[in-house]
Amino acid sequence: MTHRLIKGYRIMSSSPGLTVLNWLFGIFVHVPTFFYYRIKFRDFKKQTLTANPIFIQKLARDYDARARYFGQEINERKKQTFINKEYKKAVSDIHVPDVMTRYSLFFENQLSKRSFLFLTFIPGILLYLLFFIYHQGLVRFVVERLVATGFVIVSVIIIVFSLLYFSPQDPAQNILGEQATQLQRDNFNRTHGLDQSYIAQLTDRLHGFITFDLGSTFAGNEDVLQNIENRFPVTLAIAFSSLALAVMIAIPIGMISAIYVRSFWDYSFMFLALIGLSIPSFWQGLIFILTFAIELDWLPSTYTPGNIASLIMPVVVLGTGLSATIARMTRSEILEVMHEDYMMTAKAKGLSKQRMFTRHALPNAWIPILTVIGLQFGAMLGGASVTEKVFNIKGLGSYIVDKQFIPDIPAILAGVVYMAIMISVVNLVVDLLYALLNPRLRAELNDG
Repeated sequence: MTHRLIKGYRIMSSSPGLTVLNWLFGIFVHVPTFFYYRIKFRDFKKQTLTANPIFIQKLARDYDARARYFGQEINERKKQTFINKEYKKAVSDIHVPDVMTRYSLFFENQLSKRSFLFLTFIPGILLYLLFFIYHQGLVRFVVERLVATGFVIVSVIIIVFSLLYFSPQDPAQNILGEQATQLQRDNFNRTHGLDQSYIAQLTDRLHGFITFDLGSTFAGNEDVLQNIENRFPVTLAIAFSSLALAVMIAIPIGMISAIYVRSFWDYSFMFLALIGLSIPSFWQGLIFILTFAIELDWLPSTYTPGNIASLIMPVVVLGTGLSATIARMTRSEILEVMHEDYMMTAKAKGLSKQRMFTRHALPNAWIPILTVIGLQFGAMLGGASVTEKVFNIKGLGSYIVDKQFIPDIPAILAGVVYMAIMISVVNLVVDLLYALLNPRLRAELNDG
């Protein structure tokens, strides 16, 4: 256990920012330990000499011999002054072990003692937990990403609230109507806390997210958290289904285009991908409704809860642009990998094209492809609001759009933050996949 703590301490001491965090979390351990170190360091040299009285006697004999040599009278006061001077000089020349010259080494030495850990366990439990986290590369990687996610979410709350607060729109006028009196508007603002200062309202919103009390909507006085819980699953189902569909279609298309580069298949697939990137999702949704719902009557035109068939068109529409982007990225990355030395070696060994691509090309091309998937997922969640409007889906995207025109601050904040959390989680998963797919990154994490 002690070697893990020491490894975590060394990693944290190697970075100025982590050193500050180390002292902040361990202030109740470091402060008394540092004072103990200073006392120990100051007394070490003195103890080294005073423990040997022969040295003092030798200094006295040296003074007596020098006085007799020069024919001087022995003066006890001058003799004591000589002894003190030579004593201090000897103290400064003493070799001090490294563990006594640097606090970091001294603290490492203390961490190796079980008695020290026992005495400091209660005040240093957070510090030692931090050391355990930082001694393992993958755990440290995940924790750092989670902390960064927390900062992102707080930043999103502050930015979105600020935009809504300084918006020229008046929620009281939009909800009560133009015929409402000034007294009615004042009562509305007082009821919903809109008459408070910017700092007071922002603090209230942050406290609400921490305690999971998101408040009520301005319009209808509905519970915001309940509305989010009812609408968010639909949006997530569409988003993840679209993502899965895009990956299943785009990766094979990109590989085929790279294998048969500058062939009929390559030009055809890349042409279709360009069309998929160029088509607006709302227009594609309307065409799908006219064709498959009205003309052919194959699929329902609007979403119905529990009816899986009603999700087919929204999923295809939302996944079209993403699949086109992934297909083009897969093709370009595999073509780049094909010119690497290890691919030439695999070809020289006589491996089949299929084995070369599945075992060597695709794993090495995954990193930038995953990056695109993670980035596009956020754009896809944003684009879900348009798709939800076209297919009359009561999801989170359409909910935010509806509330934006008021503006209903609690509802918009909650919806945007939930999306930000989802995007952060997906990007965390992408970062973890980096470590699983990239041996060099995995080795860097393990080495700290």
